[in-house]
Amino acid sequence: MTRLLIGIWAMAGLALVACVPNEMPEASDGRALYMEYCSACHGENAKGDGPMARAMTTAPKDLTLISLRHGDSFPRAKVLSTIDGYARSDLDGPGMPEFGELLQGDLVPLDTGDGKMTPTPRKLVALLEYLESIQQTR
Repeated sequence: MTRLLIGIWAMAGLALVACVPNEMPEASDGRALYMEYCSACHGENAKGDGPMARAMTTAPKDLTLISLRHGDSFPRAKVLSTIDGYARSDLDGPGMPEFGELLQGDLVPLDTGDGKMTPTPRKLVALLEYLESIQQTR
């Protein structure tokens, strides 16, 4: 049993080491991605007022209010799931496009709030860091 546990921990460690390079992306890296992928709908200031917003049936969300909408806590896992498409449904009608390119490339370890480091695409983490950095507070 002890060998099994050691093996599991060793494999988990190898998975995290495989997340190269180890340098975590910063909010400034995510801003460039935001401008490329998100600003057309959500606007340059993430207020939901991008040039495409006027043509949409459902207005894009104000992304600076995510934390306020979740009890002053930034829901990292939920935001990631929304961006990568796991928290969206075709049944909800047309909404956010899928951003497959953000799911490709290097992986970095990320704690989404559950205390576990999960290999996550670097670009996705960069965008997450940017969104977390622009949150309004009370």
